[in-house]
Amino acid sequence: MEITGTIKVLGNLEKVSDKLTKKQVVVTTDEQYPQDIAIEFLNDKIDTLKNFKVGNKVIIGINLRGREYNGKYYNNIVGWRVSADLGEVTNSQQQPAREVEADLPF
Repeated sequence: MEITGTIKVLGNLEKVSDKLTKKQVVVTTDEQYPQDIAIEFLNDKIDTLKNFKVGNKVIIGINLRGREYNGKYYNNIVGWRVSADLGEVTNSQQQPAREVEADLPF
């Protein structure tokens, strides 16, 4: 799954245990009714955030995780990929208009 939006918050690095480090990112989605979605990046995936800052438009690849603990259920959104959202490139941007000569030989 993917979430597209603008980075609103880049959290601090949090060391949970010897084997688990995480960083939270909050993204405001690009929808009719924007939502602020908190996404966790874990361990080696944290490095994918190093080139991004608050205000950048991004596309984030996510996985939804769920678990049960003491009869209650919890969900997490875990990010695994981040890329810049450059918007759609139109055909006119890819191939600008060319000058056409009026006196063609045929």
